Amino acid sequence: MGAIPRLIATLVCAVAVGLVLSLIVPATHAQSDQPIVVVAKMDGPVTPVMARYIHRAISRAEDRSASALVIEMNTPGGLSSAMDDIIDDILHSKVPVIVYVSPTNARAASAGTYITYASHIAAMAPSTNIGSASPVMTGSTGNAQSDATMKEKVTNDAVARITYLAELRGRNVEWAVSAVKDAANITSQQALDMHVIDLLEPNLNQLLAEVNGRTVNLESGPFTLNTANAQIQTVNMGFLEQFLQMLADSTLAYLLVSFGMLGLFIELSHPGISFPGIFGGIALLLGLLGLGGLPVAWGGLAFMALGFVLFVIDIFVASAGLLTIGGLISFLIGSNILISNGAPSDMQIPNYVTWTMTACLAGAALLLGMVVARSQLRRPKTGKAGMIGQVGVTRTVLDPDGMVLVFGELWAATAEEPPIAPGQNVVVTAVNGLSVRVRRATVDEMIAFSDVADRRVVVPVQ
Repeated sequence: MGAIPRLIATLVCAVAVGLVLSLIVPATHAQSDQPIVVVAKMDGPVTPVMARYIHRAISRAEDRSASALVIEMNTPGGLSSAMDDIIDDILHSKVPVIVYVSPTNARAASAGTYITYASHIAAMAPSTNIGSASPVMTGSTGNAQSDATMKEKVTNDAVARITYLAELRGRNVEWAVSAVKDAANITSQQALDMHVIDLLEPNLNQLLAEVNGRTVNLESGPFTLNTANAQIQTVNMGFLEQFLQMLADSTLAYLLVSFGMLGLFIELSHPGISFPGIFGGIALLLGLLGLGGLPVAWGGLAFMALGFVLFVIDIFVASAGLLTIGGLISFLIGSNILISNGAPSDMQIPNYVTWTMTACLAGAALLLGMVVARSQLRRPKTGKAGMIGQVGVTRTVLDPDGMVLVFGELWAATAEEPPIAPGQNVVVTAVNGLSVRVRRATVDEMIAFSDVADRRVVVPVQ
């Protein structure tokens, strides 16, 4: 193609691109007047990962000058630190934040109650519930009076926090306090009647239609919502966020920690296998990462770790299995207290999971113990120790000294009952430096040896 045709083709392409852009840009401007509502889904425990996700959703809504951000909530609660981060983001948001507890059978429990109270508009779907906002203690000092004092301090702080939010949004203060002190829980209809929430709507579209034109107070001042016929843009969790949030499942995190410790136990008891050690290290770190987003009693984790330490020690110490039994008891205690008392029921680890895992560990410890015992009792097959009991063949007359062939090598030998003629089967009874002591082999020893040894070593008795 010459220079002129190439120039013409380039101009044609440029004109075509210009025409396409001229059609796209006006359309974009035409749609810019349509209000935007950003939707984020808080489905699962309130964790640092969830807090970062909500922060990103609020930032997205602000960048797009959205009319509102809707948080569709279904949570059993979670960490107070993550809850505080979400509440702070809502209080400083430049766009109205609507918390919508949905779908049917969803709940805003524990930390979800505080976040709902912090929202500019609180709504629920039918057949949902809210409450049980009592703070959960994640540790113990071992002193009952000290623990009671600390619990009272934490509870009073939580009461002050939710009272402030209730007064800020003009919602029911009395019930909010009872949700913290008495773990009160109510249905969506009761929440509407008691002015805990603002709206009870069956779906998102009706919710947006109902709040259209309402004015809320942002940190920057009054803001009137324009949500009629709004364009809904959903902000989903990224792959990494979904993965990290998945690890916050208490049962999964518990299993990862357990299998991680088991893998390290196998690697320590049988060094050089590599795979159990690599798998165990990765699983343990992932499990600890998941537990970091849960109300964990770290004393429970210490009990579990002690159990595996006792397993490892039992491999090298003759304890008749007592250390393994102690390890299983320690592991079972740690499993049952790993998640703090008072945490929501679906955050607790089911009993059948802890008992099944303990039984699996007992089986693994028993199997590994049997393997170690067999390896320790097995007769050596190499080196000088492996020579004892081996059957060889005399190469010269032993009267009492001579030469024998054992393991394919010639050895200087001394007969215990000389003389022994050449070509006779003998058994090594001792090794002294570079010489051996031998005696005549019995028929049973020659038959047994011929079944497992190199048949070229054993020759017929002459």
